[in-house]
Amino acid sequence: MYSATFIFAKKQFDDEFHRLDQTIATAAKSLPGYLGEETWENTGNGLVSNVYYWDSLASLQALIQHPVHQEAKAAQANWLDGYKVVISEVVRTYGDSRIDHMLAPSGQAAA
Repeated sequence: MYSATFIFAKKQFDDEFHRLDQTIATAAKSLPGYLGEETWENTGNGLVSNVYYWDSLASLQALIQHPVHQEAKAAQANWLDGYKVVISEVVRTYGDSRIDHMLAPSGQAAA
């Protein structure tokens, strides 16, 4: 399993940003191998982190190569004040089952 973490500083979002963001989300969810996503915001430094989970690197690569993702990447400077992407292999997940999460819902053992 892999995760792709997209960390960014926001500028002003407009209708075009929201259109592309929604289109990318729909595309990601339709791709084989998509496991889920979550978003975190650090109010202390203003950074936002979107974490996408994939069952394989090939699945993640399909989103990276998607035409709408490429369109958004080319225009990112319009809406973002800097970004970083972290691609990671997930070796293990675990917890006490009191928190539902797409990788280990409550009552289900984690890998």
